[in-house]
Amino acid sequence: MSSGARAAASPRATPGIDAPRHASLDELLVEACREHAGNVALTQGDAQLRYAQLDTLSERLAAFLAGDLSLAQGERVALMMPNVLAYPLAICGVLRAGCVIVNVNPLYTARELRHQLCDSGARAIIVAEPFVPTVRSVLDDTSVDTVIVVPVARVPAAGHDQYDHSGTATLDTALASRSELPPRTQRHGDTAILQYTGGTTGPSKGAELTHGNLLANLDQLGAWFGDAMRPGREVVITALPLYHIFALTVNLLSFLRLGGRNVLIGNPRDLPALVQTMRREGFSVITGVNTLYNGLLNTPTFASLDFSGLKLSMGGGSAVQPAVARQWQSVTGKVLLEGYGLSETSPVLTVNRIDSVAFRAGIGLPLPGTEISIRDDDGREVAPGESGELCARGPQVMRGYWDKPDENAAAFTEDGFFRTGDMARRDEDGHYHIVDRKKDMVLVSGFNVYPNEIEAVCAEHAGVLESACIGVPDARTGEALKLFVVRRDPALSEDVLIEHCRRNLTAYKVPRQVQFLSELPKSPVGKILRRELRA
Repeated sequence: MSSGARAAASPRATPGIDAPRHASLDELLVEACREHAGNVALTQGDAQLRYAQLDTLSERLAAFLAGDLSLAQGERVALMMPNVLAYPLAICGVLRAGCVIVNVNPLYTARELRHQLCDSGARAIIVAEPFVPTVRSVLDDTSVDTVIVVPVARVPAAGHDQYDHSGTATLDTALASRSELPPRTQRHGDTAILQYTGGTTGPSKGAELTHGNLLANLDQLGAWFGDAMRPGREVVITALPLYHIFALTVNLLSFLRLGGRNVLIGNPRDLPALVQTMRREGFSVITGVNTLYNGLLNTPTFASLDFSGLKLSMGGGSAVQPAVARQWQSVTGKVLLEGYGLSETSPVLTVNRIDSVAFRAGIGLPLPGTEISIRDDDGREVAPGESGELCARGPQVMRGYWDKPDENAAAFTEDGFFRTGDMARRDEDGHYHIVDRKKDMVLVSGFNVYPNEIEAVCAEHAGVLESACIGVPDARTGEALKLFVVRRDPALSEDVLIEHCRRNLTAYKVPRQVQFLSELPKSPVGKILRRELRA
Protein backbone atom coordinates (compact mmCIF):
# COMPACT_ATOMS: atom_id res chain seq x y z
CA MET A 1 0.00 0.00 0.00
CA SER A 2 1.33 3.42 -0.89
CA SER A 3 1.59 6.24 1.61
CA GLY A 4 -1.11 7.99 -0.36
CA ALA A 5 -3.48 5.10 0.20
CA ARG A 6 -2.79 5.17 3.93
CA ALA A 7 -3.59 8.86 4.09
CA ALA A 8 -6.83 8.27 2.19
CA ALA A 9 -8.06 5.66 4.65
CA SER A 10 -10.33 6.96 7.40
CA PRO A 11 -10.95 4.15 9.87
CA ARG A 12 -13.97 4.34 12.10
CA ALA A 13 -13.06 4.47 15.79
CA THR A 14 -14.86 4.69 19.10
CA PRO A 15 -13.64 6.55 22.18
CA GLY A 16 -10.62 4.88 23.71
CA ILE A 17 -10.16 3.12 27.00
CA ASP A 18 -7.54 3.71 29.64
CA ALA A 19 -4.54 1.40 29.79
CA PRO A 20 -5.37 -1.68 31.90
CA ARG A 21 -4.52 -1.10 35.56
CA HIS A 22 -3.34 -4.70 36.05
CA ALA A 23 0.08 -5.71 34.77
CA SER A 24 -1.05 -9.22 33.86
CA LEU A 25 -4.03 -11.55 33.76
CA ASP A 26 -2.83 -13.52 36.76
CA GLU A 27 -2.66 -10.33 38.83
CA LEU A 28 -6.29 -9.58 37.90
CA LEU A 29 -7.41 -13.14 38.69
CA VAL A 30 -5.68 -13.26 42.08
CA GLU A 31 -7.25 -9.93 43.01
CA ALA A 32 -10.71 -11.21 42.00
CA CYS A 33 -10.24 -14.43 43.99
CA ARG A 34 -9.37 -12.51 47.13
CA GLU A 35 -12.04 -9.84 46.71
CA HIS A 36 -14.79 -12.45 46.21
CA ALA A 37 -13.28 -15.24 48.33
CA GLY A 38 -16.56 -16.48 49.77
CA ASN A 39 -18.46 -16.53 46.48
CA VAL A 40 -18.91 -19.62 44.33
CA ALA A 41 -16.77 -19.14 41.23
CA LEU A 42 -17.55 -22.32 39.30
CA THR A 43 -20.13 -25.06 39.29
CA GLN A 44 -20.35 -28.26 37.30
CA GLY A 45 -23.23 -30.54 38.11
CA ASP A 46 -23.34 -30.87 41.90
CA ALA A 47 -19.70 -29.82 42.36
CA GLN A 48 -18.43 -26.31 42.94
CA LEU A 49 -15.32 -24.24 43.65
CA ARG A 50 -15.32 -21.02 45.61
CA TYR A 51 -12.99 -18.18 44.75
CA ALA A 52 -10.87 -18.88 47.84
CA GLN A 53 -10.40 -22.49 46.70
CA LEU A 54 -9.56 -21.36 43.18
CA ASP A 55 -6.93 -19.04 44.64
CA THR A 56 -5.31 -21.71 46.83
CA LEU A 57 -5.40 -24.56 44.32
CA SER A 58 -4.20 -22.50 41.36
CA GLU A 59 -1.24 -21.28 43.44
CA ARG A 60 -0.33 -24.90 44.24
CA LEU A 61 -0.58 -25.89 40.59
CA ALA A 62 1.58 -22.91 39.63
CA ALA A 63 4.16 -23.97 42.23
CA PHE A 64 4.20 -27.49 40.79
CA LEU A 65 4.72 -26.21 37.24
CA ALA A 66 7.37 -23.64 38.10
CA GLY A 67 8.97 -25.49 41.03
CA ASP A 68 8.66 -29.27 40.63
CA LEU A 69 8.78 -29.18 36.82
CA SER A 70 11.14 -26.18 36.62
CA LEU A 71 9.18 -24.62 33.77
CA ALA A 72 10.66 -21.25 32.92
CA GLN A 73 8.59 -18.13 32.40
CA GLY A 74 7.15 -18.10 28.89
CA GLU A 75 7.22 -21.88 28.39
CA ARG A 76 4.06 -23.37 26.95
CA VAL A 77 1.59 -25.64 28.74
CA ALA A 78 -1.20 -27.28 26.72
CA LEU A 79 -4.69 -27.71 28.18
CA MET A 80 -6.86 -30.47 26.71
CA MET A 81 -10.17 -30.76 28.54
CA PRO A 82 -13.92 -30.32 28.15
CA ASN A 83 -15.71 -27.87 30.44
CA VAL A 84 -14.76 -29.34 33.83
CA LEU A 85 -13.81 -27.55 37.06
CA ALA A 86 -10.16 -28.34 36.48
CA TYR A 87 -10.05 -26.27 33.28
CA PRO A 88 -10.43 -22.79 34.87
CA LEU A 89 -8.16 -23.97 37.68
CA ALA A 90 -5.51 -24.93 35.12
CA ILE A 91 -5.89 -21.61 33.30
CA CYS A 92 -5.26 -19.70 36.52
CA GLY A 93 -2.40 -22.00 37.55
CA VAL A 94 -0.56 -21.79 34.24
CA LEU A 95 -0.83 -18.01 34.18
CA ARG A 96 0.38 -17.71 37.79
CA ALA A 97 3.38 -19.87 36.90
CA GLY A 98 4.30 -17.32 34.24
CA CYS A 99 3.70 -19.87 31.50
CA VAL A 100 1.72 -19.63 28.26
CA ILE A 101 -1.59 -21.44 27.77
CA VAL A 102 -2.05 -23.53 24.63
CA ASN A 103 -5.74 -24.41 24.33
CA VAL A 104 -6.42 -27.76 22.63
CA ASN A 105 -9.72 -29.22 21.48
CA PRO A 106 -9.99 -32.51 23.44
CA LEU A 107 -11.63 -34.21 20.46
CA TYR A 108 -8.63 -33.67 18.21
CA THR A 109 -7.23 -36.67 16.41
CA ALA A 110 -3.60 -37.67 16.91
CA ARG A 111 -2.62 -35.90 13.70
CA GLU A 112 -4.21 -32.61 14.76
CA LEU A 113 -2.82 -32.81 18.29
CA ARG A 114 0.68 -33.63 17.09
CA HIS A 115 0.79 -30.51 14.93
CA GLN A 116 -0.36 -28.20 17.71
CA LEU A 117 2.03 -29.60 20.32
CA CYS A 118 4.97 -29.53 17.93
CA ASP A 119 4.24 -26.05 16.63
CA SER A 120 3.82 -24.55 20.10
CA GLY A 121 6.76 -26.40 21.63
CA ALA A 122 4.64 -27.23 24.68
CA ARG A 123 6.64 -28.72 27.57
CA ALA A 124 3.67 -30.06 29.53
CA ILE A 125 0.05 -30.94 28.92
CA ILE A 126 -2.85 -31.05 31.37
CA VAL A 127 -5.36 -33.50 29.93
CA ALA A 128 -8.67 -35.00 31.00
CA GLU A 129 -8.37 -38.73 31.61
CA PRO A 130 -10.50 -39.94 28.66
CA PHE A 131 -8.14 -38.25 26.18
CA VAL A 132 -4.86 -39.59 27.56
CA PRO A 133 -4.55 -42.33 24.89
CA THR A 134 -4.49 -39.73 22.11
CA VAL A 135 -1.82 -37.76 23.97
CA ARG A 136 0.29 -40.86 24.57
CA SER A 137 0.16 -41.77 20.89
CA VAL A 138 1.99 -38.57 19.86
CA LEU A 139 4.30 -37.85 22.81
CA ASP A 140 7.45 -39.22 21.20
CA ASP A 141 7.09 -36.71 18.36
CA THR A 142 6.78 -33.68 20.64
CA SER A 143 8.71 -31.69 23.24
CA VAL A 144 6.22 -32.57 26.01
CA ASP A 145 8.04 -33.81 29.12
CA THR A 146 5.13 -34.12 31.55
CA VAL A 147 1.52 -35.25 31.26
CA ILE A 148 -0.77 -34.15 34.10
CA VAL A 149 -3.92 -36.27 34.12
CA VAL A 150 -7.24 -34.83 35.30
CA PRO A 151 -9.85 -37.25 36.66
CA VAL A 152 -13.15 -35.81 35.45
CA ALA A 153 -15.50 -37.49 37.92
CA ARG A 154 -14.70 -35.42 41.01
CA VAL A 155 -13.67 -32.02 42.34
CA PRO A 156 -9.95 -31.19 42.08
CA ALA A 157 -8.21 -31.56 45.44
CA ALA A 158 -4.72 -32.00 46.80
CA GLY A 159 -3.82 -35.68 47.04
CA HIS A 160 -0.85 -37.95 47.37
CA ASP A 161 -0.89 -40.15 44.30
CA GLN A 162 2.53 -41.36 43.30
CA TYR A 163 4.35 -39.05 40.90
CA ASP A 164 5.64 -41.11 38.00
CA HIS A 165 9.05 -39.65 37.20
CA SER A 166 8.84 -41.03 33.68
CA GLY A 167 6.69 -37.99 33.00
CA THR A 168 3.16 -38.57 34.30
CA ALA A 169 1.43 -36.96 37.27
CA THR A 170 -2.16 -36.63 38.37
CA LEU A 171 -3.70 -33.26 39.06
CA ASP A 172 -4.06 -34.32 42.70
CA THR A 173 -0.30 -34.82 42.89
CA ALA A 174 0.30 -31.40 41.37
CA LEU A 175 -2.07 -29.76 43.85
CA ALA A 176 -0.18 -31.35 46.74
CA SER A 177 3.05 -29.63 45.71
CA ARG A 178 5.19 -28.35 48.60
CA SER A 179 7.28 -26.16 46.30
CA GLU A 180 7.38 -22.42 46.69
CA LEU A 181 6.07 -20.44 43.75
CA PRO A 182 9.07 -18.50 42.44
CA PRO A 183 8.46 -14.80 41.78
CA ARG A 184 7.35 -14.15 38.22
CA THR A 185 6.96 -10.66 36.79
CA GLN A 186 4.70 -10.47 33.77
CA ARG A 187 3.81 -7.40 31.75
CA HIS A 188 1.31 -6.38 29.10
CA GLY A 189 3.65 -7.37 26.28
CA ASP A 190 4.19 -10.94 27.47
CA THR A 191 2.31 -13.73 25.73
CA ALA A 192 -0.51 -15.25 27.80
CA ILE A 193 -2.22 -17.60 25.34
CA LEU A 194 -1.48 -19.29 22.04
CA GLN A 195 -4.95 -19.58 20.55
CA TYR A 196 -4.81 -21.84 17.51
CA THR A 197 -6.92 -20.96 14.53
CA GLY A 198 -7.19 -22.67 11.15
CA GLY A 199 -4.96 -21.42 8.34
CA THR A 200 -6.41 -20.61 4.94
CA THR A 201 -3.36 -21.91 3.12
CA GLY A 202 -1.89 -24.48 5.48
CA PRO A 203 -1.88 -25.95 8.98
CA SER A 204 -3.36 -24.13 11.97
CA LYS A 205 -1.49 -21.15 13.39
CA GLY A 206 -1.15 -19.97 16.98
CA ALA A 207 -2.41 -16.44 17.56
CA GLU A 208 -0.17 -14.84 20.19
CA LEU A 209 -2.50 -13.12 22.63
CA THR A 210 -0.63 -11.06 25.18
CA HIS A 211 -1.67 -10.21 28.71
CA GLY A 212 -2.29 -6.68 27.42
CA ASN A 213 -4.51 -7.92 24.58
CA LEU A 214 -6.77 -9.88 26.91
CA LEU A 215 -6.84 -7.27 29.68
CA ALA A 216 -7.81 -4.67 27.09
CA ASN A 217 -10.67 -6.80 25.76
CA LEU A 218 -11.90 -7.33 29.32
CA ASP A 219 -11.85 -3.58 29.90
CA GLN A 220 -13.62 -3.01 26.58
CA LEU A 221 -16.31 -5.52 27.52
CA GLY A 222 -16.57 -3.92 30.95
CA ALA A 223 -17.21 -0.55 29.33
CA TRP A 224 -19.83 -2.17 27.09
CA PHE A 225 -21.52 -3.84 30.09
CA GLY A 226 -21.75 -0.47 31.83
CA ASP A 227 -23.90 -0.79 34.96
CA ALA A 228 -25.83 -3.80 33.64
CA MET A 229 -23.65 -6.37 35.40
CA ARG A 230 -23.53 -6.47 39.22
CA PRO A 231 -20.23 -7.54 40.84
CA GLY A 232 -20.56 -10.79 42.73
CA ARG A 233 -24.11 -11.58 41.62
CA GLU A 234 -24.16 -12.71 37.99
CA VAL A 235 -24.60 -16.35 36.92
CA VAL A 236 -23.39 -17.22 33.42
CA ILE A 237 -24.21 -20.39 31.50
CA THR A 238 -20.96 -21.57 29.89
CA ALA A 239 -22.06 -24.08 27.29
CA LEU A 240 -19.44 -23.09 24.71
CA PRO A 241 -16.14 -24.93 25.24
CA LEU A 242 -13.48 -23.02 27.15
CA TYR A 243 -10.88 -23.91 24.51
CA HIS A 244 -12.87 -21.55 22.24
CA ILE A 245 -11.74 -17.95 22.76
CA PHE A 246 -15.33 -16.66 22.89
CA ALA A 247 -16.13 -18.68 26.03
CA LEU A 248 -12.68 -18.14 27.52
CA THR A 249 -12.83 -14.34 27.41
CA VAL A 250 -16.52 -13.44 27.46
CA ASN A 251 -17.70 -16.11 29.91
CA LEU A 252 -14.80 -17.15 32.08
CA LEU A 253 -12.42 -14.21 32.37
CA SER A 254 -15.08 -11.47 32.24
CA PHE A 255 -17.20 -13.00 34.97
CA LEU A 256 -14.33 -14.17 37.17
CA ARG A 257 -13.27 -10.55 37.11
CA LEU A 258 -16.74 -9.56 38.28
CA GLY A 259 -16.92 -12.22 40.98
CA GLY A 260 -19.72 -14.02 39.14
CA ARG A 261 -20.47 -17.71 38.91
CA ASN A 262 -19.70 -19.74 35.77
CA VAL A 263 -21.97 -22.75 35.32
CA LEU A 264 -19.85 -25.16 33.26
CA ILE A 265 -21.71 -27.35 30.79
CA GLY A 266 -19.72 -30.43 29.83
CA ASN A 267 -22.07 -31.69 27.14
CA PRO A 268 -24.18 -28.93 25.54
CA ARG A 269 -25.56 -31.40 23.00
CA ASP A 270 -27.71 -32.92 25.75
CA LEU A 271 -30.24 -30.11 25.56
CA PRO A 272 -32.79 -31.51 28.05
CA ALA A 273 -30.00 -31.84 30.64
CA LEU A 274 -28.81 -28.31 29.84
CA VAL A 275 -32.32 -26.94 30.38
CA GLN A 276 -32.53 -28.83 33.67
CA THR A 277 -29.24 -27.24 34.78
CA MET A 278 -30.49 -23.79 33.78
CA ARG A 279 -33.64 -24.37 35.84
CA ARG A 280 -31.65 -25.50 38.90
CA GLU A 281 -28.94 -22.84 38.80
CA GLY A 282 -30.86 -19.79 37.69
CA PHE A 283 -28.95 -17.58 35.27
CA SER A 284 -28.52 -13.98 34.21
CA VAL A 285 -26.17 -14.43 31.23
CA ILE A 286 -25.91 -16.93 28.41
CA THR A 287 -23.63 -16.97 25.38
CA GLY A 288 -23.72 -19.31 22.43
CA VAL A 289 -23.74 -19.87 18.72
CA ASN A 290 -26.91 -19.75 16.66
CA THR A 291 -27.27 -23.54 16.71
CA LEU A 292 -27.33 -23.61 20.53
CA TYR A 293 -30.08 -20.99 20.73
CA ASN A 294 -32.05 -22.77 18.03
CA GLY A 295 -31.62 -26.09 19.82
CA LEU A 296 -32.81 -24.67 23.14
CA LEU A 297 -35.87 -23.13 21.50
CA ASN A 298 -36.73 -26.54 20.08
CA THR A 299 -36.38 -28.29 23.46
CA PRO A 300 -39.90 -28.67 24.91
CA THR A 301 -38.99 -27.84 28.52
CA PHE A 302 -37.10 -24.65 27.67
CA ALA A 303 -40.09 -22.32 27.40
CA SER A 304 -41.13 -23.07 31.00
CA LEU A 305 -37.90 -21.64 32.48
CA ASP A 306 -37.94 -18.45 34.55
CA PHE A 307 -36.33 -15.75 32.39
CA SER A 308 -36.98 -12.85 34.74
CA GLY A 309 -33.33 -12.63 35.79
CA LEU A 310 -31.88 -12.95 32.27
CA LYS A 311 -29.95 -9.80 31.38
CA LEU A 312 -27.68 -10.79 28.51
CA SER A 313 -28.04 -13.29 25.66
CA MET A 314 -25.04 -12.96 23.35
CA GLY A 315 -24.48 -14.74 20.05
CA GLY A 316 -21.19 -15.10 18.24
CA GLY A 317 -18.97 -17.56 16.42
CA SER A 318 -21.40 -17.58 13.50
CA ALA A 319 -24.20 -15.36 12.26
CA VAL A 320 -27.32 -15.19 14.40
CA GLN A 321 -30.30 -15.99 12.19
CA PRO A 322 -33.07 -13.36 12.49
CA ALA A 323 -35.75 -16.07 12.77
CA VAL A 324 -33.96 -17.58 15.77
CA ALA A 325 -33.48 -14.16 17.37
CA ARG A 326 -37.16 -13.31 16.92
CA GLN A 327 -38.25 -16.59 18.47
CA TRP A 328 -35.77 -16.13 21.34
CA GLN A 329 -37.29 -12.76 22.18
CA SER A 330 -40.81 -14.16 21.84
CA VAL A 331 -40.11 -17.00 24.29
CA THR A 332 -37.77 -15.28 26.77
CA GLY A 333 -38.84 -11.67 26.47
CA LYS A 334 -35.14 -10.79 26.07
CA VAL A 335 -33.10 -9.57 23.09
CA LEU A 336 -30.48 -11.80 21.52
CA LEU A 337 -27.42 -9.65 20.77
CA GLU A 338 -24.95 -10.48 18.02
CA GLY A 339 -21.24 -9.72 18.26
CA TYR A 340 -18.19 -10.35 16.13
CA GLY A 341 -14.58 -11.25 16.69
CA LEU A 342 -11.82 -13.71 15.95
CA SER A 343 -9.25 -15.77 17.78
CA GLU A 344 -6.72 -13.17 16.64
CA THR A 345 -8.60 -10.35 18.40
CA SER A 346 -9.02 -11.80 21.91
CA PRO A 347 -11.86 -12.08 20.50
CA VAL A 348 -14.43 -9.27 20.56
CA LEU A 349 -14.27 -6.42 18.05
CA THR A 350 -17.90 -5.35 17.64
CA VAL A 351 -21.24 -6.01 19.34
CA ASN A 352 -24.73 -4.59 19.37
CA ARG A 353 -25.77 -2.28 22.19
CA ILE A 354 -26.49 -4.02 25.48
CA ASP A 355 -29.60 -1.84 25.96
CA SER A 356 -31.12 -2.86 22.60
CA VAL A 357 -34.89 -3.38 22.77
CA ALA A 358 -35.08 -5.57 19.65
CA PHE A 359 -32.77 -7.75 17.59
CA ARG A 360 -30.80 -5.85 14.99
CA ALA A 361 -29.23 -7.95 12.24
CA GLY A 362 -25.52 -7.32 11.92
CA ILE A 363 -22.47 -7.33 14.15
CA GLY A 364 -23.07 -3.98 15.80
CA LEU A 365 -20.65 -1.23 16.78
CA PRO A 366 -16.92 -1.31 17.58
CA LEU A 367 -15.96 -1.75 21.21
CA PRO A 368 -14.26 1.26 22.84
CA GLY A 369 -10.75 1.81 21.50
CA THR A 370 -11.39 -0.36 18.44
CA GLU A 371 -10.86 0.98 14.93
CA ILE A 372 -12.65 -0.70 12.03
CA SER A 373 -11.71 0.04 8.44
CA ILE A 374 -13.58 -1.45 5.46
CA ARG A 375 -11.11 -1.52 2.58
CA ASP A 376 -11.06 -2.44 -1.07
CA ASP A 377 -8.41 -4.59 -2.73
CA ASP A 378 -6.14 -1.54 -3.05
CA GLY A 379 -6.35 -0.79 0.65
CA ARG A 380 -8.63 2.24 0.35
CA GLU A 381 -11.56 2.90 2.65
CA VAL A 382 -14.87 2.25 0.90
CA ALA A 383 -18.01 4.36 1.20
CA PRO A 384 -20.85 3.42 3.58
CA GLY A 385 -22.98 0.68 2.09
CA GLU A 386 -20.15 -0.69 -0.04
CA SER A 387 -18.48 -4.01 0.74
CA GLY A 388 -14.82 -4.51 1.46
CA GLU A 389 -12.48 -6.41 3.73
CA LEU A 390 -13.00 -5.73 7.42
CA CYS A 391 -9.67 -4.63 8.91
CA ALA A 392 -9.25 -3.95 12.62
CA ARG A 393 -6.82 -2.16 14.88
CA GLY A 394 -6.98 -1.96 18.65
CA PRO A 395 -5.35 -3.07 21.89
CA GLN A 396 -7.08 -6.48 21.70
CA VAL A 397 -5.49 -7.41 18.34
CA MET A 398 -2.88 -10.14 18.63
CA ARG A 399 0.85 -9.56 18.47
CA GLY A 400 1.00 -11.95 15.52
CA TYR A 401 1.07 -15.62 14.64
CA TRP A 402 3.50 -17.71 16.66
CA ASP A 403 6.75 -18.22 14.77
CA LYS A 404 5.17 -17.25 11.42
CA PRO A 405 6.94 -14.11 10.11
CA ASP A 406 5.72 -14.59 6.54
CA GLU A 407 2.12 -15.06 7.68
CA ASN A 408 2.37 -11.94 9.83
CA ALA A 409 3.60 -9.84 6.93
CA ALA A 410 0.47 -10.78 5.00
CA ALA A 411 -1.91 -10.50 7.97
CA PHE A 412 -1.29 -6.82 8.75
CA THR A 413 -1.48 -3.67 6.66
CA GLU A 414 1.40 -1.21 6.65
CA ASP A 415 -0.51 1.02 9.05
CA GLY A 416 -1.07 -1.79 11.53
CA PHE A 417 -4.57 -3.03 10.76
CA PHE A 418 -5.27 -6.75 10.99
CA ARG A 419 -6.82 -8.16 7.83
CA THR A 420 -9.69 -10.35 8.97
CA GLY A 421 -10.39 -11.72 5.50
CA ASP A 422 -14.12 -11.19 6.15
CA MET A 423 -16.13 -9.05 3.76
CA ALA A 424 -18.29 -6.46 5.47
CA ARG A 425 -20.11 -3.18 5.00
CA ARG A 426 -20.96 -0.24 7.25
CA ASP A 427 -24.43 1.25 7.17
CA GLU A 428 -25.35 4.91 7.53
CA ASP A 429 -25.82 4.49 11.30
CA GLY A 430 -22.28 3.20 11.74
CA HIS A 431 -23.33 -0.40 12.35
CA TYR A 432 -21.37 -3.17 10.66
CA HIS A 433 -22.62 -6.17 8.73
CA ILE A 434 -20.73 -9.25 7.56
CA VAL A 435 -21.73 -9.89 3.95
CA ASP A 436 -19.42 -12.80 3.19
CA ARG A 437 -16.64 -14.73 4.81
CA LYS A 438 -13.23 -15.72 3.63
CA LYS A 439 -14.03 -17.22 0.28
CA ASP A 440 -12.99 -20.75 1.14
CA MET A 441 -13.59 -20.94 4.88
CA VAL A 442 -16.54 -22.96 6.11
CA LEU A 443 -18.21 -22.17 9.44
CA VAL A 444 -19.57 -25.33 11.09
CA SER A 445 -21.40 -24.69 14.39
CA GLY A 446 -19.24 -21.62 14.95
CA PHE A 447 -15.92 -23.36 14.26
CA ASN A 448 -13.69 -22.39 11.36
CA VAL A 449 -12.94 -25.23 8.95
CA TYR A 450 -10.52 -24.79 6.09
CA PRO A 451 -10.83 -26.94 2.94
CA ASN A 452 -7.08 -27.40 2.49
CA GLU A 453 -6.88 -29.49 5.65
CA ILE A 454 -9.80 -31.71 4.65
CA GLU A 455 -8.39 -32.19 1.16
CA ALA A 456 -4.97 -33.06 2.57
CA VAL A 457 -6.52 -35.81 4.69
CA CYS A 458 -8.45 -37.16 1.68
CA ALA A 459 -5.27 -37.20 -0.38
CA GLU A 460 -3.83 -39.69 2.09
CA HIS A 461 -6.37 -42.30 0.97
CA ALA A 462 -5.03 -44.51 -1.79
CA GLY A 463 -8.35 -44.48 -3.63
CA VAL A 464 -8.45 -40.69 -4.07
CA LEU A 465 -6.94 -38.97 -7.09
CA GLU A 466 -8.13 -35.42 -6.41
CA SER A 467 -10.59 -33.73 -4.10
CA ALA A 468 -12.11 -30.36 -3.32
CA CYS A 469 -14.13 -29.33 -0.27
CA ILE A 470 -16.76 -26.61 0.04
CA GLY A 471 -19.43 -25.53 2.51
CA VAL A 472 -23.13 -26.03 1.86
CA PRO A 473 -26.08 -24.66 3.86
CA ASP A 474 -27.23 -26.81 6.77
CA ALA A 475 -30.25 -26.15 8.98
CA ARG A 476 -28.58 -27.50 12.14
CA THR A 477 -24.93 -26.39 11.90
CA GLY A 478 -25.22 -23.34 9.65
CA GLU A 479 -22.90 -24.92 7.13
CA ALA A 480 -21.72 -28.46 6.49
CA LEU A 481 -18.85 -29.86 4.46
CA LYS A 482 -19.33 -31.35 1.02
CA LEU A 483 -16.48 -33.17 -0.70
CA PHE A 484 -16.03 -33.56 -4.45
CA VAL A 485 -13.75 -36.46 -5.36
CA VAL A 486 -12.11 -37.88 -8.46
CA ARG A 487 -11.46 -41.54 -7.71
CA ARG A 488 -8.25 -43.39 -8.36
CA ASP A 489 -9.95 -46.61 -7.27
CA PRO A 490 -13.35 -46.96 -9.02
CA ALA A 491 -14.58 -49.07 -6.09
CA LEU A 492 -14.06 -46.30 -3.51
CA SER A 493 -17.37 -45.56 -1.75
CA GLU A 494 -18.72 -42.56 0.14
CA ASP A 495 -18.91 -44.54 3.40
CA VAL A 496 -15.28 -45.67 3.18
CA LEU A 497 -14.02 -42.15 2.52
CA ILE A 498 -16.07 -40.58 5.31
CA GLU A 499 -14.78 -43.21 7.73
CA HIS A 500 -11.21 -42.36 6.67
CA CYS A 501 -11.94 -38.69 7.44
CA ARG A 502 -13.51 -39.61 10.77
CA ARG A 503 -10.30 -41.35 11.84
CA ASN A 504 -8.18 -38.31 11.04
CA LEU A 505 -10.36 -35.30 11.77
CA THR A 506 -12.37 -34.06 14.71
CA ALA A 507 -16.12 -34.50 14.28
CA TYR A 508 -17.07 -31.04 13.02
CA LYS A 509 -14.46 -31.30 10.24
CA VAL A 510 -15.81 -34.56 8.81
CA PRO A 511 -17.62 -34.07 5.46
CA ARG A 512 -21.35 -34.71 5.53
CA GLN A 513 -21.60 -35.42 1.79
CA VAL A 514 -19.35 -36.87 -0.93
CA GLN A 515 -19.96 -36.48 -4.65
CA PHE A 516 -17.82 -38.34 -7.16
CA LEU A 517 -16.87 -36.58 -10.41
CA SER A 518 -14.86 -37.56 -13.45
CA GLU A 519 -12.84 -34.35 -13.15
CA LEU A 520 -12.65 -31.16 -11.09
CA PRO A 521 -12.87 -27.66 -12.60
CA LYS A 522 -9.46 -26.02 -12.88
CA SER A 523 -7.86 -22.75 -13.90
CA PRO A 524 -5.44 -22.55 -16.83
CA VAL A 525 -2.54 -23.09 -14.44
CA GLY A 526 -4.15 -26.16 -12.88
CA LYS A 527 -5.61 -24.66 -9.71
CA ILE A 528 -8.86 -26.31 -8.60
CA LEU A 529 -11.71 -23.79 -8.79
CA ARG A 530 -13.88 -24.25 -5.73
CA ARG A 531 -16.09 -21.33 -6.76
CA GLU A 532 -17.38 -23.34 -9.72
CA LEU A 533 -18.31 -26.19 -7.40
CA ARG A 534 -20.33 -23.74 -5.29
CA ALA A 535 -22.26 -22.46 -8.31
